[in-house]
Amino acid sequence: MSVRTGRRAAATATDGGTLAFVESPVQLLNVLEWAHTAMRGELPEPNEPPNRPPNQSSNQPLNQPEDPPQALPQPLSRALSQPLPQALPLDPPEELTLVVLSPTDPMTRGQLRRMCELARGEGFHVRWEEARGGTTAPFHTIGGLAGPLRRARRIVIGDPFSRYVQLLLSITRARDLVVVDDGTATMEFISQLARGERLVRWHRRGGRPGARDMVFMPVSSKARRRLTPSGDRKVEVFSSMPIESAPEGVTVTANAFAWTRARFGPPRITKGADLVGTSLVETGVVDLDRYVEAVRALARTHGAARYFAHRRESAEKLHRLAVDTGLQVVRPDLPLELIARRGPIGRTILSFPSTVVHTLPLALAGTEVKVAVMDIDPSWLTDSASPRAQGFLSGVTGTARDVHRLASVTDEEEQGPPQDPAQPSPQGQPSAQTQGQNQGPGNGVRQTAPA
Repeated sequence: MSVRTGRRAAATATDGGTLAFVESPVQLLNVLEWAHTAMRGELPEPNEPPNRPPNQSSNQPLNQPEDPPQALPQPLSRALSQPLPQALPLDPPEELTLVVLSPTDPMTRGQLRRMCELARGEGFHVRWEEARGGTTAPFHTIGGLAGPLRRARRIVIGDPFSRYVQLLLSITRARDLVVVDDGTATMEFISQLARGERLVRWHRRGGRPGARDMVFMPVSSKARRRLTPSGDRKVEVFSSMPIESAPEGVTVTANAFAWTRARFGPPRITKGADLVGTSLVETGVVDLDRYVEAVRALARTHGAARYFAHRRESAEKLHRLAVDTGLQVVRPDLPLELIARRGPIGRTILSFPSTVVHTLPLALAGTEVKVAVMDIDPSWLTDSASPRAQGFLSGVTGTARDVHRLASVTDEEEQGPPQDPAQPSPQGQPSAQTQGQNQGPGNGVRQTAPA
């Protein structure tokens, strides 16, 4: 099939149907979760393998990504290349076309291509757009999407802060809009929408708008109005984030990662701990030297062996982490929720404040894996960090459900040898890492989320 024929087929598929725009692997994963919940009904219960035809293999390998990941110096490792299980195609009651507005980062592109294979395996149309492939690429992309945008009955987006998405929202006539998670930024989006503020990413707030911001402001304002319920225009937020209150008229639907749990796992659990990386250094929030020292102390205190890198972490930073900490650095080819669910995964997952402290307990519900989070010390912040950075990051940790909160790295080093954050102290009292953090019924992390 030619590219032109494929695009014509995809455009036809969106007539009166659903058009979803994604720019990251996590957004694509959450569109699949939304489709599983909203469009298809229930699949097999978590931890039960889906019913397959007798001769259908569950380990059929996928095509390799067209864009190879960035070469990393030894001893960095890009492991976890085991094949994905082939999903059973189901006939959705309504057509869904996934439009990938492809970024330029090789690691993100590689993960997106792997996720596209899963989406096609679920029976959805996938349209890959080289949306940033040169000066004229945005004009070609927007021109080619204008027709499908006007015909679509429902629009699903993963990043309301994206200028690309805001521009596309100014074209659509759809009266049914859905926002799926792009991480913890969803919480900021909800609060800004409720206050009627302009849409600005949390780590950029506090500064004066630049020249490009001023030029784009009319488009951003129109997008915000599109995302505000009015008359027959409906807005839904599909999220695994803790959203206590939403603007009037906005429907909030919980994402329990039911599709992920139905399709993958349960994982094999190892005895050690794994550490999850963050891109806070790359976004200019956290100082590099402080971050490396915190990772080294955290790994030493809890006996971590692997460091799962965020897709936006630089090769230079990861090389330094590998040399300075001795950790095996792994660059996953799928979102961490799927990597963890497939396994093998450590019995304890250590993280700094990030999206995974909210999503991993849901994806790993029903297993014995525990998620522990370390707060960002104010002394780690850079001089250029947004004034709201500390408050936002503290809120990410404080609102996380089913996780253990760790004491500061300094406090942990003074406590002596590594200790399981979920185990009681020798005196029978909760350890310093968990004391006062696990009030309520059960220990949280073993609680099964609703499917």
